[in-house]
Amino acid sequence: MAIAKAERLMNLALCLLGTRRPLSKRELRGSIEAYLEAGSDDAFNRMFERDKDDLRELGLVIETVENLDGDTGYLARRDSNRLPPITLDAEEAAALGLAAKVWQQARLAGAASGALQKLRAAGMPEAEDAYEVHSALEPRIPVHEAAFEPLMLACRDRRPVTFDYRKGNAARPEQRQVEPWTLECWRGHWYLAGWDRGRGAERVFRLSRITGKVRSRAGAFTAEVPDVVTVRETVESWAGETATRTALIRLRADSGYPLRARAISVRELGDGWEELEIPYGHGLDAWLVEFGPDVVVQEPADLRADVVDRLRAVAKD
Repeated sequence: MAIAKAERLMNLALCLLGTRRPLSKRELRGSIEAYLEAGSDDAFNRMFERDKDDLRELGLVIETVENLDGDTGYLARRDSNRLPPITLDAEEAAALGLAAKVWQQARLAGAASGALQKLRAAGMPEAEDAYEVHSALEPRIPVHEAAFEPLMLACRDRRPVTFDYRKGNAARPEQRQVEPWTLECWRGHWYLAGWDRGRGAERVFRLSRITGKVRSRAGAFTAEVPDVVTVRETVESWAGETATRTALIRLRADSGYPLRARAISVRELGDGWEELEIPYGHGLDAWLVEFGPDVVVQEPADLRADVVDRLRAVAKD
């Protein structure tokens, strides 16, 4: 069955690449034996649509063209499906191979693998990956949030979106209308930076707090998109990377290792607790809540109050 499908896809690709004019579904069905054997028009249509999507997923650029009579045709222009000369040295090829291993999310993993196969077919050297040979560690970027893919596409296509968002200290989500700029990963969490139309200001949203579906909206952006470096700095600041002061917390022994990595000082208190001084920036309260009963904020008082408010909001659910 797998061989039959591969042969069908190959025949469809050859037909689309070999024509100088768009071919209709009827013409394609008459040219490919597997389509002629389809039991009904509905079965053929389902098969053709799946095959077309599979070829596009593999990277074939298929154009849909409507003629003057309103009939729809399909073709794949050779100039749109031809890679330019590839000039990569062994180190550059190894870097691309390493980057392709980063994604764990299935759709991105497949796209990265397919891109590498095309580059190798076009002449990219098969360099030995020094990272794979000499290290047991492999880079990974987890993507578990359902909102990631629609937001990634919206950022790429510059399309406004709406979604329900629940702040850390809120009992219920509220709808946001956002012009998405970029997605950034910080300490294992994904954040969206963009222009919040309802508030008339730039905002940063943590993807794990987006509830329901992300819906695209028609229309152009109303705010200017800043430089990507500026946006990255905004995300880091919002998520707590930029510290303006320090906080004093109690941490249960043998827990909270990410907090220990940031600690300026550590002092044993006894009874299985330690006192840590850590940098304090925007977003630290949300991060501390994740450690639950293993963390107790001692000072400053406003940070302690924010953490308590967040815990109470979680307890109400």
